Parts: sequence; structure tokens; C-alpha cells
Amino acid sequence: VTHEPGLSLSLQVVGSMDAHPSRYCATVRVQRPRQEIIEDLSYMVRELLIQFYKSTRFKPTRIIFYRDGVPEGQLPQILHYELLAIRDACIKLEKDYQPGITYIVVQKRHHTRLFCADKNERIGKSGNIPAGTTVDTNITHPFEFDFYL
Repeated sequence: VTHEPGLSLSLQVVGSMDAHPSRYCATVRVQRPRQEIIEDLSYMVRELLIQFYKSTRFKPTRIIFYRDGVPEGQLPQILHYELLAIRDACIKLEKDYQPGITYIVVQKRHHTRLFCADKNERIGKSGNIPAGTTVDTNITHPFEFDFYL
């Protein structure tokens, strides 16, 4: 999502085109500013599913959808609309096509900083935690499935 002051919003949806996420295809739309829901998501996902099928000769059994730019207060509405749009794209492709869907909302703008308890495990001059570290207890939401990478 690209926000330009006073201009339309540019949306991109990208999908991997093979089983070893090394080839990608993208679809782009423009929509009204301040509209956080991806209005054409059903068509965009359908385009990517068709490209995936052309590339592999099969439909994915699972879809993992990473979503950025969702305000916390609008998460339930956006999740509901976009999950239905993804399901709709699958049904438009084939009537009984219902792959598993995992919808992950990515939040990059937070004020959480993680540190290694053991100074010997710190990486680089900044003392970062090792790449791939996952934190899913103690500092995360008690009811939602959230985590830090």
C-alpha cells in the first residue's frame, strides 16, 4: 500500500508461483485514499490463483495471506471483508474449491524492542537478537494469536 498525499491509493497483491516460494507474480490496483479495505481483492486473488495454476498445473491447497497496513480499530471489519473476498476468488475459480486460508496481519510500527538475556547471543554492534527469533509469550496479547519475529 502506498499513501501519496491527496492522491489515489496504490495497492499491490503478490503471490508465490511455485511450491518453493522463489517465483512471484503481482497484481496492482488504484483505489480511493483512506480506504483501508482492498476493494478489488477477490479479482486480484483470482488473477494470482490463475497464474499459479498456469505455472504449476495445480491449485494451492493452502493460502497464506500476509496483510499490512490494517489499523487495529478496523481489523474485524477488514478481516471479515477480505477473508470473504479470498473465499469468493476461490469459488469463482472452481465451485467447490476451498483451500485452507491463513490470514496474518503484519504490524511493523510498534515500539517493542527485544534484547538477548545472554550477552554472548547478541548480534552485531547494535546487540540485536538472532534472526529468526520468535516471541509468542509473556509480552504478547493474552487472547489473540500474535507474535514477534
